[in-house]
Amino acid sequence: MTGAAFPPRVFSGIQPSGNLHLGNYLGALKRFAEAQDRGVETLYCMVDLHAVTVWQDPADLRRATRELAAGFLASGLDPARSILFNQSQVAEHTQLAWVFNCVARMGWLQRMTQFKDKAGKNAQNASLGLFAYPALMAADILAYHATHVPVGEDQKQHIELTRNIAIKFNTDFAVDFFPVPEPVIEGTGTRVMSLRDGEKKMSKSDVSDMSRINLTDDADTIARKIRRAKTDPEPLPSEAKGLKDRPEARNLVNIYAALADLSVDAVMQEWGGRPFSEFKPQLADLAVEQLGPISAEMARLMQDVTEIDRILGDGADRARAIAAPILRRTYDIMGMVGPREV
Repeated sequence: MTGAAFPPRVFSGIQPSGNLHLGNYLGALKRFAEAQDRGVETLYCMVDLHAVTVWQDPADLRRATRELAAGFLASGLDPARSILFNQSQVAEHTQLAWVFNCVARMGWLQRMTQFKDKAGKNAQNASLGLFAYPALMAADILAYHATHVPVGEDQKQHIELTRNIAIKFNTDFAVDFFPVPEPVIEGTGTRVMSLRDGEKKMSKSDVSDMSRINLTDDADTIARKIRRAKTDPEPLPSEAKGLKDRPEARNLVNIYAALADLSVDAVMQEWGGRPFSEFKPQLADLAVEQLGPISAEMARLMQDVTEIDRILGDGADRARAIAAPILRRTYDIMGMVGPREV
């Protein structure tokens, strides 16, 4: 592990796959906006190059990228305090990814469970990009010498690969150049489950729109989905430990806690022992209060895509100002000939 001291810097990326929902907000967008207030440099990226590891309709990808940017902004991200950009505007990502393709080992990538899940039974028909994209993810992070990466539980394996790549590069070239980044997984709402099945993660791919709250849903739709969310016939337990074997109840309590910025214990102190007929309307009101303004602001922003594109272009310029010297120094360490002013 590197012994060098690196200033704290946060990087995270989200694929522009469309249909942002409550899980994206509580697990990522809300926390990303809050991180600005901690005085740490933050970079947030729409990873459109990752999106094209499977075929994308060009018009849909363009719209989804702008909609994701609108989601960031509507959730409170300040582009003056954070760097917000889309990945394909900063060529250093792909240039450093090739370096890491040569550092990473085939066995490391073959162990990636997400590739196995996405490729399915016909892995030989999957794109090379889908197989190699963890090396691009490592480049996304290390191109900025990021030290902390907010991710979901399902991405921890990719951060471990990034750490391995950083360590191997440093060891191979006897340098303390790349930091060994830490995954950041925190908060009650980091894993929001389906409103129809408390044991399945909330997902845009679920066939039932009632399984999720979309960030584009209006107030009436949000309230209706909360009221119709699956529960069990018993009232809420008196203590948090009573939620253990009640996934639907646990999910709704977790959502309430995350939206209200409370601990689960605090929610149970207020609502323990009370029926869902009382709890759900309060949760619906809270969800509308928190998400309604976001939905409205996203709709407003999407009416002015020129401004969204300007923000992303400015962010890409600022991101490149960090990444370009790091890439040049990487090439210099490896012995590549050319101007290497840093």
